Amino acid sequence: MSEKKFKWGILGPGRIAHEFAQGLKVIDDASLYAVASSNIDRAKEFAHEYGGAVTYNSYETLVGDPDVDGVYIATPHRFHFENAMLCLNAGKPVLCEKPLTVNAGETRELIKTSHEKNVFLMEALWTRFLPIYPVIRKWLDEKAIGDISLMVGTFGARVPKDKDERWQNPELAGGTLLDMGIYPIVVSQWVMAAQPKSFVASAHIGDTGVDELTTFSLKYENDVISQCHSSFLSNHVNDFRIYGSKGRIRIHPHFWGTTKATLFTDGQELTVERPLRAGGFEYQTEEAMRCIRAGLLESPGMSHADTLANMELMDSIRAEIGLKYPFEK
Repeated sequence: MSEKKFKWGILGPGRIAHEFAQGLKVIDDASLYAVASSNIDRAKEFAHEYGGAVTYNSYETLVGDPDVDGVYIATPHRFHFENAMLCLNAGKPVLCEKPLTVNAGETRELIKTSHEKNVFLMEALWTRFLPIYPVIRKWLDEKAIGDISLMVGTFGARVPKDKDERWQNPELAGGTLLDMGIYPIVVSQWVMAAQPKSFVASAHIGDTGVDELTTFSLKYENDVISQCHSSFLSNHVNDFRIYGSKGRIRIHPHFWGTTKATLFTDGQELTVERPLRAGGFEYQTEEAMRCIRAGLLESPGMSHADTLANMELMDSIRAEIGLKYPFEK
Protein backbone atom coordinates (compact mmCIF):
# COMPACT_ATOMS: atom_id res chain seq x y z
CA MET A 1 0.00 0.00 0.00
CA SER A 2 1.46 3.36 -1.02
CA GLU A 3 1.94 6.15 1.51
CA LYS A 4 -0.51 9.02 1.55
CA LYS A 5 0.48 12.12 -0.36
CA PHE A 6 2.72 14.48 1.54
CA LYS A 7 1.03 17.88 1.70
CA TRP A 8 3.41 20.82 1.47
CA GLY A 9 2.77 24.38 2.55
CA ILE A 10 4.75 27.31 1.16
CA LEU A 11 5.58 30.53 2.99
CA GLY A 12 6.36 33.26 0.47
CA PRO A 13 5.30 32.46 -3.13
CA GLY A 14 8.14 34.36 -4.80
CA ARG A 15 10.54 33.47 -7.60
CA ILE A 16 12.34 30.62 -5.85
CA ALA A 17 9.04 29.08 -4.68
CA HIS A 18 8.14 28.47 -8.33
CA GLU A 19 11.19 26.20 -8.64
CA PHE A 20 10.06 24.23 -5.59
CA ALA A 21 6.49 23.90 -6.86
CA GLN A 22 7.65 22.74 -10.29
CA GLY A 23 9.67 20.03 -8.57
CA LEU A 24 6.61 18.85 -6.66
CA LYS A 25 4.89 18.05 -9.96
CA VAL A 26 7.23 15.10 -10.60
CA ILE A 27 6.99 13.64 -7.08
CA ASP A 28 4.10 11.16 -7.14
CA ASP A 29 3.55 11.06 -3.40
CA ALA A 30 3.68 14.83 -2.79
CA SER A 31 1.48 17.79 -3.57
CA LEU A 32 1.25 21.51 -3.03
CA TYR A 33 -1.51 21.93 -0.48
CA ALA A 34 -1.28 25.43 1.05
CA VAL A 35 0.23 28.78 0.12
CA ALA A 36 0.59 31.79 2.43
CA SER A 37 1.44 35.36 1.53
CA SER A 38 0.74 38.79 2.99
CA ASN A 39 -0.76 39.45 -0.45
CA ILE A 40 -3.67 37.01 -0.69
CA ASP A 41 -4.09 37.60 -4.42
CA ARG A 42 -0.48 36.55 -4.94
CA ALA A 43 -1.09 33.41 -2.90
CA LYS A 44 -4.23 32.57 -4.88
CA GLU A 45 -2.48 33.10 -8.22
CA PHE A 46 0.38 30.82 -7.16
CA ALA A 47 -1.98 28.13 -5.82
CA HIS A 48 -4.01 28.23 -9.03
CA GLU A 49 -0.88 27.77 -11.15
CA TYR A 50 0.38 24.75 -9.18
CA GLY A 51 -2.81 23.14 -7.92
CA GLY A 52 -2.70 24.31 -4.32
CA ALA A 53 -5.86 23.55 -2.35
CA VAL A 54 -5.92 26.43 0.15
CA THR A 55 -4.46 29.91 0.53
CA TYR A 56 -3.84 32.08 3.57
CA ASN A 57 -2.92 35.72 4.11
CA SER A 58 -0.90 34.93 7.25
CA TYR A 59 1.91 32.51 7.93
CA GLU A 60 0.48 31.70 11.36
CA THR A 61 -2.72 30.38 9.82
CA LEU A 62 -0.91 28.10 7.38
CA VAL A 63 1.35 26.76 10.13
CA GLY A 64 -1.73 26.09 12.23
CA ASP A 65 -3.43 24.03 9.50
CA PRO A 66 -3.39 20.39 10.71
CA ASP A 67 -3.34 19.07 7.13
CA VAL A 68 0.06 20.63 6.36
CA ASP A 69 2.74 17.91 6.61
CA GLY A 70 5.76 20.14 6.03
CA VAL A 71 6.59 23.76 5.24
CA TYR A 72 8.92 25.13 2.58
CA ILE A 73 10.16 28.64 3.46
CA ALA A 74 10.94 30.86 0.47
CA THR A 75 10.88 34.31 2.08
CA PRO A 76 13.84 36.76 1.95
CA HIS A 77 16.90 35.78 4.00
CA ARG A 78 16.21 38.15 6.86
CA PHE A 79 12.94 36.41 7.71
CA HIS A 80 14.11 32.79 7.55
CA PHE A 81 14.85 32.64 11.27
CA GLU A 82 11.48 33.92 12.47
CA ASN A 83 9.56 31.92 9.86
CA ALA A 84 11.38 28.68 10.69
CA MET A 85 10.98 29.30 14.43
CA LEU A 86 7.23 29.79 13.90
CA CYS A 87 7.02 26.42 12.15
CA LEU A 88 9.17 24.52 14.66
CA ASN A 89 7.21 25.84 17.62
CA ALA A 90 4.03 24.69 15.89
CA GLY A 91 5.49 21.22 15.30
CA LYS A 92 5.75 21.63 11.52
CA PRO A 93 8.77 20.12 9.74
CA VAL A 94 10.86 22.75 7.93
CA LEU A 95 12.66 22.83 4.59
CA CYS A 96 14.07 26.37 4.45
CA GLU A 97 15.71 28.02 1.46
CA LYS A 98 19.40 28.74 1.80
CA PRO A 99 20.93 30.33 3.73
CA LEU A 100 19.03 28.82 6.65
CA THR A 101 19.55 32.07 8.56
CA VAL A 102 21.56 35.26 8.26
CA ASN A 103 24.16 34.30 10.87
CA ALA A 104 25.38 31.37 12.95
CA GLY A 105 23.74 32.60 16.15
CA GLU A 106 20.31 32.28 14.56
CA THR A 107 21.22 28.88 13.13
CA ARG A 108 22.20 27.58 16.58
CA GLU A 109 18.86 28.69 18.00
CA LEU A 110 16.92 26.91 15.26
CA ILE A 111 18.90 23.70 15.68
CA LYS A 112 18.36 23.85 19.45
CA THR A 113 14.62 24.34 18.96
CA SER A 114 14.47 21.53 16.41
CA HIS A 115 15.88 19.14 19.00
CA GLU A 116 13.79 20.49 21.87
CA LYS A 117 10.56 20.24 19.88
CA ASN A 118 11.60 17.03 18.10
CA VAL A 119 10.80 18.58 14.71
CA PHE A 120 12.71 18.12 11.42
CA LEU A 121 14.78 21.05 10.14
CA MET A 122 16.76 21.21 6.90
CA GLU A 123 18.47 23.90 4.87
CA ALA A 124 17.38 23.67 1.24
CA LEU A 125 20.73 23.40 -0.50
CA TRP A 126 19.57 21.51 -3.55
CA THR A 127 23.05 21.15 -5.07
CA ARG A 128 23.96 18.37 -2.65
CA PHE A 129 21.14 16.15 -3.87
CA LEU A 130 21.51 16.51 -7.63
CA PRO A 131 22.07 13.20 -9.52
CA ILE A 132 25.47 14.21 -10.92
CA TYR A 133 27.05 14.71 -7.50
CA PRO A 134 27.20 10.99 -6.54
CA VAL A 135 29.16 10.46 -9.79
CA ILE A 136 31.66 13.14 -8.73
CA ARG A 137 31.87 11.68 -5.23
CA LYS A 138 32.72 8.26 -6.71
CA TRP A 139 35.58 9.79 -8.72
CA LEU A 140 36.88 11.53 -5.60
CA ASP A 141 36.59 8.43 -3.40
CA GLU A 142 38.40 6.35 -6.03
CA LYS A 143 41.19 8.96 -6.13
CA ALA A 144 40.70 9.21 -9.89
CA ILE A 145 42.46 12.59 -9.92
CA GLY A 146 44.96 11.69 -7.19
CA ASP A 147 45.60 14.08 -4.30
CA ILE A 148 43.58 17.29 -4.50
CA SER A 149 45.58 20.52 -4.47
CA LEU A 150 43.26 23.24 -5.77
CA MET A 151 39.59 24.03 -6.32
CA VAL A 152 38.20 27.04 -8.18
CA GLY A 153 34.53 28.02 -8.17
CA THR A 154 32.76 31.12 -9.46
CA PHE A 155 29.20 32.38 -9.30
CA GLY A 156 28.80 35.71 -11.03
CA ALA A 157 25.93 37.39 -12.86
CA ARG A 158 25.14 40.97 -13.76
CA VAL A 159 22.53 42.22 -11.30
CA PRO A 160 20.89 45.64 -11.83
CA LYS A 161 21.57 48.20 -9.09
CA ASP A 162 17.97 48.41 -7.97
CA LYS A 163 17.69 49.32 -4.28
CA ASP A 164 14.18 47.89 -4.17
CA GLU A 165 15.40 44.43 -5.16
CA ARG A 166 16.29 41.96 -2.42
CA TRP A 167 19.83 41.40 -3.76
CA GLN A 168 20.86 45.02 -3.18
CA ASN A 169 18.91 45.60 0.03
CA PRO A 170 20.90 45.35 3.30
CA GLU A 171 17.66 45.31 5.31
CA LEU A 172 16.85 41.99 3.59
CA ALA A 173 20.39 40.60 4.03
CA GLY A 174 21.30 41.17 0.39
CA GLY A 175 24.70 40.80 -1.23
CA THR A 176 26.59 38.13 -3.13
CA LEU A 177 28.00 36.03 -0.28
CA LEU A 178 24.75 34.72 1.20
CA ASP A 179 23.11 34.42 -2.20
CA MET A 180 25.91 33.18 -4.47
CA GLY A 181 29.10 32.66 -2.49
CA ILE A 182 27.41 30.04 -0.35
CA TYR A 183 27.48 27.63 -3.31
CA PRO A 184 31.26 27.36 -3.85
CA ILE A 185 31.56 27.14 -0.06
CA VAL A 186 29.09 24.26 0.09
CA VAL A 187 30.79 22.36 -2.73
CA SER A 188 34.26 22.98 -1.26
CA GLN A 189 33.12 21.69 2.12
CA TRP A 190 31.45 18.71 0.43
CA VAL A 191 34.61 17.81 -1.50
CA MET A 192 36.85 18.09 1.56
CA ALA A 193 34.35 16.91 4.20
CA ALA A 194 36.00 19.41 6.52
CA GLN A 195 36.20 23.03 7.58
CA PRO A 196 39.11 25.11 6.26
CA LYS A 197 42.01 25.79 8.63
CA SER A 198 42.19 29.41 7.50
CA PHE A 199 40.92 31.83 4.88
CA VAL A 200 41.54 35.24 3.34
CA ALA A 201 38.78 37.39 1.86
CA SER A 202 38.21 40.73 0.20
CA ALA A 203 35.18 42.45 -1.27
CA HIS A 204 33.74 45.45 -3.02
CA ILE A 205 30.92 46.95 -0.94
CA GLY A 206 28.48 48.83 -3.16
CA ASP A 207 26.50 52.01 -2.65
CA THR A 208 23.61 50.21 -0.97
CA GLY A 209 25.88 48.65 1.65
CA VAL A 210 26.00 45.05 0.42
CA ASP A 211 28.88 43.09 -1.09
CA GLU A 212 28.69 43.31 -4.88
CA LEU A 213 31.89 41.32 -5.39
CA THR A 214 33.44 38.95 -2.87
CA THR A 215 36.46 36.74 -3.33
CA PHE A 216 37.86 34.37 -0.74
CA SER A 217 40.46 31.65 -0.55
CA LEU A 218 39.92 28.70 1.80
CA LYS A 219 42.91 26.67 3.03
CA TYR A 220 42.31 23.08 4.15
CA GLU A 221 44.48 20.29 5.57
CA ASN A 222 47.44 19.29 3.38
CA ASP A 223 47.43 22.86 2.04
CA VAL A 224 44.50 22.26 -0.30
CA ILE A 225 43.20 25.66 -1.44
CA SER A 226 39.75 26.59 -2.75
CA GLN A 227 39.46 29.91 -4.57
CA CYS A 228 35.87 31.20 -4.62
CA HIS A 229 34.30 34.24 -6.23
CA SER A 230 30.79 35.71 -6.17
CA SER A 231 29.73 38.80 -8.08
CA PHE A 232 26.84 41.03 -9.11
CA LEU A 233 29.14 43.00 -11.43
CA SER A 234 29.90 40.55 -14.27
CA ASN A 235 28.84 37.30 -15.85
CA HIS A 236 31.24 34.48 -14.93
CA VAL A 237 31.83 31.02 -16.40
CA ASN A 238 30.14 29.62 -13.27
CA ASP A 239 31.78 26.22 -13.20
CA PHE A 240 33.66 24.47 -10.39
CA ARG A 241 37.02 22.81 -10.99
CA ILE A 242 38.87 20.32 -8.80
CA TYR A 243 42.58 19.81 -9.57
CA GLY A 244 44.59 16.81 -8.41
CA SER A 245 47.99 15.18 -8.88
CA LYS A 246 46.68 12.83 -11.59
CA GLY A 247 43.95 14.87 -13.29
CA ARG A 248 41.04 17.21 -12.78
CA ILE A 249 37.26 17.32 -12.56
CA ARG A 250 35.10 20.00 -14.09
CA ILE A 251 31.59 20.45 -12.71
CA HIS A 252 29.94 22.19 -15.63
CA PRO A 253 28.00 25.49 -15.51
CA HIS A 254 25.93 26.27 -13.65
CA PHE A 255 27.69 24.02 -11.15
CA TRP A 256 25.12 24.53 -8.39
CA GLY A 257 22.34 23.12 -10.59
CA THR A 258 24.22 21.22 -13.28
CA THR A 259 23.57 17.86 -14.92
CA LYS A 260 27.10 17.34 -16.24
CA ALA A 261 30.66 16.71 -15.04
CA THR A 262 33.90 15.79 -16.83
CA LEU A 263 36.83 13.74 -15.55
CA PHE A 264 40.20 14.49 -17.16
CA THR A 265 42.99 11.90 -16.59
CA ASP A 266 46.02 10.77 -18.61
CA GLY A 267 45.04 12.78 -21.66
CA GLN A 268 41.57 11.21 -21.67
CA GLU A 269 38.29 12.81 -20.77
CA LEU A 270 35.02 11.29 -19.66
CA THR A 271 31.87 13.40 -19.54
CA VAL A 272 28.89 12.08 -17.63
CA GLU A 273 25.41 13.59 -17.71
CA ARG A 274 22.56 12.92 -15.32
CA PRO A 275 19.37 14.67 -16.53
CA LEU A 276 16.92 16.18 -14.05
CA ARG A 277 13.30 15.09 -13.79
CA ALA A 278 12.22 18.72 -13.39
CA GLY A 279 14.30 21.75 -12.39
CA GLY A 280 16.39 19.98 -9.75
CA PHE A 281 14.61 21.01 -6.55
CA GLU A 282 12.71 17.72 -6.55
CA TYR A 283 15.65 15.76 -5.13
CA GLN A 284 16.09 17.81 -1.95
CA THR A 285 12.31 17.73 -1.46
CA GLU A 286 12.26 13.94 -1.70
CA GLU A 287 15.12 13.77 0.79
CA ALA A 288 13.24 15.99 3.25
CA MET A 289 10.12 13.83 2.90
CA ARG A 290 12.14 10.65 3.42
CA CYS A 291 13.68 12.02 6.61
CA ILE A 292 10.38 13.36 7.97
CA ARG A 293 8.62 10.04 7.37
CA ALA A 294 11.50 8.24 9.07
CA GLY A 295 11.20 10.46 12.13
CA LEU A 296 14.61 12.09 11.66
CA LEU A 297 15.42 15.62 12.83
CA GLU A 298 17.96 16.29 10.08
CA SER A 299 19.18 15.00 6.74
CA PRO A 300 22.51 13.19 6.61
CA GLY A 301 23.02 14.81 3.20
CA MET A 302 22.67 18.36 4.58
CA SER A 303 23.11 17.98 8.31
CA HIS A 304 22.68 20.58 11.02
CA ALA A 305 26.44 20.44 11.59
CA ASP A 306 27.12 21.17 7.91
CA THR A 307 24.72 24.10 7.87
CA LEU A 308 26.19 25.56 11.06
CA ALA A 309 29.77 25.15 9.80
CA ASN A 310 28.92 26.99 6.59
CA MET A 311 27.18 29.80 8.51
CA GLU A 312 30.14 30.17 10.87
CA LEU A 313 32.49 30.44 7.90
CA MET A 314 30.29 33.06 6.20
CA ASP A 315 30.10 35.01 9.48
CA SER A 316 33.91 35.06 9.55
CA ILE A 317 34.13 36.14 5.92
CA ARG A 318 31.61 38.94 6.53
CA ALA A 319 33.63 40.10 9.54
CA GLU A 320 36.77 40.12 7.37
CA ILE A 321 35.15 42.23 4.62
CA GLY A 322 33.31 44.51 7.06
CA LEU A 323 29.76 43.55 6.14
CA LYS A 324 27.21 43.73 8.95
CA TYR A 325 23.50 44.12 8.33
CA PRO A 326 21.63 47.00 10.03
CA PHE A 327 19.26 44.67 11.89
CA GLU A 328 21.97 42.44 13.37
CA LYS A 329 22.79 42.82 17.07
